[in-house]
Amino acid sequence: MLPYLDADLLDRLLPFPQAISALHNTLQDGPPTVTAPPRTTAEAPGGHVLIMPAADRDLFGVKIAGVAPDNPAKGLPRITGTYLLYDADTLRPILAIDGPALTLRRTAALSALAVDLLAPHDISRLLIYGTGPQAAAHLQALRAVRHLPSIAVSGRTPQRTRAFADDHGIDVAGPDDLPQADVVACCTSSTTPLFDGRHLSQHATVIAMGSHTPDARELDSHTLRGAQVIVEDVPTATREAADIADALTSGDITNPLPLHEIVTGQTPAQTDRRRVFRSVGMAWEDLSTAKAALTQWRTMPACT
Repeated sequence: MLPYLDADLLDRLLPFPQAISALHNTLQDGPPTVTAPPRTTAEAPGGHVLIMPAADRDLFGVKIAGVAPDNPAKGLPRITGTYLLYDADTLRPILAIDGPALTLRRTAALSALAVDLLAPHDISRLLIYGTGPQAAAHLQALRAVRHLPSIAVSGRTPQRTRAFADDHGIDVAGPDDLPQADVVACCTSSTTPLFDGRHLSQHATVIAMGSHTPDARELDSHTLRGAQVIVEDVPTATREAADIADALTSGDITNPLPLHEIVTGQTPAQTDRRRVFRSVGMAWEDLSTAKAALTQWRTMPACT
């Protein structure tokens, strides 16, 4: 039987500080260290399936993830799938990992890494949009990089929003939370902008990660205009993030930066204006996180 890391085991093996560090180290080494072709999308009756491969010198990994929009109404998770990790030389399978759990961990860890690089250390207010698994993971990950005494959540459904706030010991967002927020984390599957960017503080750091299709955008033009905009990879963001593609076409932004330039210090964070990190999720992030989990799994007594 191929060893399998379920969500609970992955959480224990790879706390957010370690996941964040793994992504940081990969970006510090530079993009050429990982080969990751564009994701492939296949349509299915219940949604679509994403196939995301990546390889470095030691490992090859591939995630097959289903996105089923109607699943939550059936009491099922919206994201499904499995990640398979192989030895790069022999292509023998080494490990299988719960796909949604890996996606949650690497996505929230990357957002937290971006906040750690872009936001001042003395921030105190966080506003989260969304009440699903990504919102919960982002809350945990962001608490790993910043002390956040004031946190509020905004959701579409008052009952779910109140339940999320109560479960996590935070507040339900009010009208003053957006202009006062130091960090705004957009953790939804919305296809339209979540807020009017004219109400954002000019010093805010904004994280958006909820879509990867060219017809969906979480951020409006007001949020992006005049901001320092950072993405995982410029060609990928232009292809898969409508926020970025539309803003480039309109001239609201002209030069989005790849995150590795911030990590390596090639380009500094500009704290005199708004910073926006727009991610779409890339296969190298899965591989980097899975590789770190494999290292920890191999230290377990049963694996020695």
